[in-house]
Amino acid sequence: MSQSSKPQPAGAAAPSVPTSADVARLAGVSRATVSYVLNNAEAVRISEPTRRKVREAAEELGYVPHAAARSLRAGHTRIVLLPTPHIPIGPLYSRFLNELQWALRRLDYTVVQYGSLGLSGDQAARAWAELRPVAVISLGEITLSPRNVATLKRAGARAVITLGPRTVAGAHALLMDQTEVGARAAAHLAERGRRRIGVVVPEEEGLELFSAPRLEGARTVAATAGVHVEPLPMSYTEVSAERLAARWPALGLDAVFAYNDEYAMLLMRALQDAGLRVPEDVAVVGADDLLIGRLLRPRLSTVQLEMPTGDSLAELVDRVVREPAEPQEHHDLMAARLVHRESS
Repeated sequence: MSQSSKPQPAGAAAPSVPTSADVARLAGVSRATVSYVLNNAEAVRISEPTRRKVREAAEELGYVPHAAARSLRAGHTRIVLLPTPHIPIGPLYSRFLNELQWALRRLDYTVVQYGSLGLSGDQAARAWAELRPVAVISLGEITLSPRNVATLKRAGARAVITLGPRTVAGAHALLMDQTEVGARAAAHLAERGRRRIGVVVPEEEGLELFSAPRLEGARTVAATAGVHVEPLPMSYTEVSAERLAARWPALGLDAVFAYNDEYAMLLMRALQDAGLRVPEDVAVVGADDLLIGRLLRPRLSTVQLEMPTGDSLAELVDRVVREPAEPQEHHDLMAARLVHRESS
């Protein structure tokens, strides 16, 4: 056994934790300079050689700034709380979340993902508030009330931002109208002469946040276009898609809006395996405009969504944190357009 791997004797003192004063002594600078460099302060001009010396000294000593102390100096934390999605999310949504986290890190925020599965709005707000985040971005899975927003603000949150189909008093709202997605798909199918349209409603828990308004949008168009809309429960499995395809002749449907591209591809394959032709017997439309949909034969028609960029949302967070007294903003972010390909 090497000397370094020998166990510490009972009662031995723990290794001392390096401090900013240790870094300052090793780098030959003041503690203020260490603070400016390691906290990325832009208001103070420090030469690059000095910055390099401080970073090298901190790395050599294993020094990490104390988040709580930094928060006391600043009067607030740099934590942006992002509740972890507990519903199946597709590539489009995943890419947006990744962009957002990178953009917040570039602005010197610490992103903390919080598992909120099973919590009500009141429970979630109290749990989030315990971490004293400077901002909370609620992705719509938990229904927040004005009281919940007030709880978070009393705990120091300068920005509470909701992303979803509705506004909440006291919070900045990024509105994403999912009804438009279903409306675009149904309108396209009606224009192509389809009179009986199925709408896939995913059976996976949590997706009703998106699927319910998409179905509502399709029904609204159907009422004015004189076509029939049939909800079609289906889970994201081959077995479920095969069962639905086997029922298709009895359903008498000539088109389907399959919630998104992933469900559309799954169902289209099952329909073809059951001997149905796409689009001759059944026109198929998805949503999200995933690359793989263009590689299918026939190529998949889809509703293309214009999501907010991670950079734009991070900039909103930063602006509201710096100017918390500004009035609440509501932005309608999501635009939808139909991309017509061979499947319809």
